[in-house]
Amino acid sequence: MLGAIIGDIVGSRFEFHNTKKKDFDFFDAGCDFTDDTVMTVAVAAALMSSKNLTELKANTVASMRKFGRAYPHRGYGGMFMEWLYTDDPQPYNSFGNGSAMRISPVGFLARTEEAVKKLSAAVTAVTHNHQEGLKGAEAIAMAIYWARQNEDKEEIFKFIAKYYYPELKTEALTYESLHRDYSWEYGLGSVTCQSSVPQAIACFHESEGFEDAIRLAVSIGGDSDTIAAMVGGIAEAYYGIPEEIEKQAYAFLPEEFKTVIAKLRKIAKI
Repeated sequence: MLGAIIGDIVGSRFEFHNTKKKDFDFFDAGCDFTDDTVMTVAVAAALMSSKNLTELKANTVASMRKFGRAYPHRGYGGMFMEWLYTDDPQPYNSFGNGSAMRISPVGFLARTEEAVKKLSAAVTAVTHNHQEGLKGAEAIAMAIYWARQNEDKEEIFKFIAKYYYPELKTEALTYESLHRDYSWEYGLGSVTCQSSVPQAIACFHESEGFEDAIRLAVSIGGDSDTIAAMVGGIAEAYYGIPEEIEKQAYAFLPEEFKTVIAKLRKIAKI
């Protein structure tokens, strides 16, 4: 999950000021964590405090509202902000990529493919109960899970293409095409799962290391922090994170986030 957080931090300054360059400074003073990080931490905390799926659903709602309210100015969408503060939080049929940006803890903690599906659905459906929102989250979690099982990158790509996004096999979803053509104007604006999750998978597929994966994700444009967060989670599971990058990332995070990350890494044996 730290990889997703790093992707968020690195991509944060490019979200509304896209770059098509890969040689940007990885971290600088303009970086910060966004709602992607806050909700990733919230989901991790809920997963680690739950004994069954019923408990997990309730704990996810409570944890997301607790962390979201504690860090309120981090770029949440309008519907999610309403959900954070309403007296009766209910799912709102969203297919936004918020479901996939926060899902990485599932991929690291699930021990079977079936567990990935059940845990992903439980933590996602509390807000994003649209089929595309559920699919996007599960696809990212599943890619992380298979990376954790030491599956070959090409096989992970084929699996996600077969069961989730067959369009990954098209020319439009190569890095070269995305770098040339993708932007905020792409598809449904690049903030939906269907217009950003396959793009994230494509960037991971063509990456050559953790840092390179983040750079590819940022340099296609669009919702840079969220695409980089999705890619970062998978890249951490597949490549690991260079020690120096870990150190730099922790400097941006509150102590309570570090505590949750450390607990998950201990349980997941990262």
